[in-house]
Parts: sequence; C-alpha cells; structure tokens
Amino acid sequence: MKKYLSKILSQETKNKLHKVEANLAVLKYGKPSRKIKVIGVTGTKGKTTVCNMIASVLDAAGIKNAMETTINTKFGEKIIPHTTKDKWVTTPPSNVLQRFLKQAVIEGCEYAIIETTSQAIDQNRIHGINYDILVYTNLSHEHMEYHKTKENYLNAKLKVFKDHPQAIFIINRDDANWNKFYSVPGKEKFLYSVKNPPEHGAVARKILTAPDSSTFTAAYDNGQITINLNLPGIFNILNALATFCVGVALEIDPNIIKQGLENILSIAGRMESVRVSQKQDFTVIVDYAHNPDSLKNVYETIKDGLKKSGGRMIAVLGATGRRDKTKRPIMGALAGGYADLVVFTDEDPYDEDPLTIMEEVAEGIHRGGNKHQWRLNRNYWKVIDREQAIKKAIREAKKDDVVIITGKGAEEVMAVGLHEFVPFSDRKIVKKELEQRFKA
Repeated sequence: MKKYLSKILSQETKNKLHKVEANLAVLKYGKPSRKIKVIGVTGTKGKTTVCNMIASVLDAAGIKNAMETTINTKFGEKIIPHTTKDKWVTTPPSNVLQRFLKQAVIEGCEYAIIETTSQAIDQNRIHGINYDILVYTNLSHEHMEYHKTKENYLNAKLKVFKDHPQAIFIINRDDANWNKFYSVPGKEKFLYSVKNPPEHGAVARKILTAPDSSTFTAAYDNGQITINLNLPGIFNILNALATFCVGVALEIDPNIIKQGLENILSIAGRMESVRVSQKQDFTVIVDYAHNPDSLKNVYETIKDGLKKSGGRMIAVLGATGRRDKTKRPIMGALAGGYADLVVFTDEDPYDEDPLTIMEEVAEGIHRGGNKHQWRLNRNYWKVIDREQAIKKAIREAKKDDVVIITGKGAEEVMAVGLHEFVPFSDRKIVKKELEQRFKA
C-alpha cells in the first residue's frame, strides 16, 4: 500500500505525511533529542568522514557518544557496520532516527552525531530533532534527480540551519555558498578554510600531502597545533578542520582534538587502501566517490601522490541507476583526464539497463583531455561484470601504480532491481584478488 501511494502522491503531499510520521515518532520515543545534545553534519561530500572524526574526538575526550551515518551506527564503544542496502540510506526514516536517539539516551551518551542529508531535511525525516551544532561541508552537483535545481538543493540544506537559530554553526569558508549559511542567525559561527584565515574558526597552514596521509598546522583563535592525519587529500584536511572547530566549540583541549583526529587510521570505503602483503608493490584504493566533484578530489589526490613514484593511475568506475544522468559523461571525462588506464563497469543499476549506464559514462572518456589517445581494449575497457572489472584493473597494475575503485566504497550489496539486492563488496573482491596475486 505504501509503495502504491508513493507512486501516485506528489512529493509535497508525501512530505506532509512524513511530518505527521515524524511527530508521532517523537512522541512514541519520548522526545529523545531534548535529553541529549545533537550534532548534525550536512553537505554533498565529507559527511560520513566528518561524523566519524567528531566521534573519534569525543572518544579521545572521554565523552560517550552515539552516531548514525551511511556506513555505521555507534553507541559508545559499540560500532555496528551497515552491510545491507536498507541500512545504506544516509539519514534513515524518522521512526528509526527517534529510536536511535532514545537508545543513545538509554546507553548514557552525551552526544548524538547524525549524518543529515538534503532529502531527509526536505522530507521532514529530521523533524522534531533539536540540533545543538550544525556542520556544513560543501555543495556540488548531486541529487538533481530529486531536487531538480541546484537552488532547491541549496535551500534544503539552508532550511536545517534556519530552523535552528539556537545552534552553533560550523561552515566551510572555501565553499562558494558559505556566506548564505553564515548569514543565517545562529548562536555562534565558526568558519574553517585552507585558503582564507577566518576571524573565528580555523585555517590550515604548512600543508604537506602524501599518497596515504597529510600533515597541516591548524591555526585557530587562541593558537596553533600540528596534526598528522592518516588520511590523504586536501578534502580530508577540510574535514579535519570542520571537526577541529566542533571540538573548539565544545571547549575540548586542542591536544585532545589532535589525538582524536590522529587516532583515525582509516574510514571504511573512504580512500581506503587495501594491502595484503609486504610483497604488494602497488596500491589499491576503494572510495565512495560517486559524483564529479568527489571523483575529481580523489583523482587529484592520487595524481599528486604519484608525482614522486612515477606510477600510473588505473581507474575503475561506473554510475548509479535512477540518479542524475547528466553527470555520467562528466565522470567518464574526469577518468579520461586523470587516469592512465580506465575500466568502465556496472554500479548499482537498480531498474535501469546497466549496459546503457556504462556506455553513458564511457562516452565521456574522449573529452578528458589530450593526455592519451584513448583506444578501446588498449588503454580503456568496458567490463560490465564489476567483479571482473576490478580483477582486470588489478591484473594490469605494476610496481608503484595506484588502482582506484570508486562508487560503492564499503557497501556490501549491489542494487540490481528496484527492490532487489545481491551481496557484493568491492573490498572483499580486491582483498581476494590481491591475496591470490601475492599468495598472502
């Protein structure tokens, strides 16, 4: 019945019903967000990473916390990975969220961290949650199949800030839309940046990047401190700065914030390097990047790391079905512009034809610049079976190369129909193939 109504009702009507559901859930679970402090993280990219970074800082400070993200649920020291597709809704339905918050209260958590999407905001899934801190990471080309325009997408994210003038705001000064968030009335506002020193917040200086790490000095209102991240890329430095500002807002000692950030060795499916043996002389990275901006950030980070080694970048990518189709050739063009070898493949087609999706991504490769003369089955391939595509890329890899597999990250299922999911894990396939190659 619910699926039938979903097809015939307008989104506006459905959102009103979601609001009723949210109000009922709030009452059912006893208004739990009034009994715990809530931190929300929104933005196109970096939400999951920032949430996990904040949790690590709170852990280092001895502050018990709960967390709900795309990849995991956390209550204190107990972390539950999400392994089925129904768990891969970034911000779950209101009933699930309110139950999560009540459980966090029961577990004695002082803070709850929630990855907060634009669709969840628009659909009133977060209605009835009182946020104490809100983090804005960035806005880029994504979710146009839902929001239709970038303005609608931006307004959805602005709404959660406008609805919480009592909250502390943490805003990315380097994002083109930063001032729209900064102009919203809030309790206190922190800015973070790698380019523009803010009056109140943090800026990164003395930045050093490596293929699997980064170092920077966080200069903040009352001093500066050097942080050695076990994560690569300028985008992860920005994620760390956002987290640093959250820590400062909570009056956590900067040395503890530093410890919490440095305690993170990796985040599942986010620039995650898979290594099985000391004999392994090339790198394989699994990442969730599934839109042009994320893909560009990942590729630039890898190319920067390859400057010294002289190795090649081997890219494996596809695109998700039932999502914005305009980004598909753009992603193919990015692969063509940055990679040395490319394998196009399948990626959560849902009820679309996977071959059509793959072709739409692959057609962009020739727009990727003049670095290569791209030739099918010579330096790029179309392999619809994703497992075989991953194996192909790894078998092509040589010493000092980097194989980058994007789109699914830590997911453990593939959507092959509107409501049909099959077990599938990029990480498990990579590990098995590497173990066979290096006899680990």
